[in-house]
Amino acid sequence: MRVIYVHGAWVWAAIIGFGLAALAGLIGLVSRSVRAQAISLAWGWAATLAWVTSLPLSLWAMQTSWNGLLLEEPRWRLGVQFAVVAVLLQAALLVIARPALGSLLNLAFFIALVWGLRSAQAVMHPMTALSSSESIPIRLVSALMLALALGALWQVARLVRPRGHPAA
Repeated sequence: MRVIYVHGAWVWAAIIGFGLAALAGLIGLVSRSVRAQAISLAWGWAATLAWVTSLPLSLWAMQTSWNGLLLEEPRWRLGVQFAVVAVLLQAALLVIARPALGSLLNLAFFIALVWGLRSAQAVMHPMTALSSSESIPIRLVSALMLALALGALWQVARLVRPRGHPAA
């Protein structure tokens, strides 16, 4: 169960990280704030790191809970597809070096991710323990693990935030 809780917290931290990248991007686009756009780029990188590293955790969680790997599971396939897109997107944004475009694309990526997750069938894939468990200790542990994962991503975002532009 520990692997499943770590996996769940890490995936949700990545989703929230993409959401923070989208929110900062939207704020940056509306206000024309280069600082908010730089924050969007940083959270995009941090969330991508979490999303990509959640894939091996997914495999480990599958093996421990289902006693095998179900690579046809729709949420697993969606996770792999969005990981590839996220890495390519963040690499392209690094090369292009246009914060406003990065903000717009981070917003579009988050919308596509949420849409994809909502429409993907959950075969043998439960929802998060944080929202579905009736046990208060399970909810507390899940919330604490999510908070720790978000704290780790915040540190990554701080490290990768572009600082080359004076307003960033």
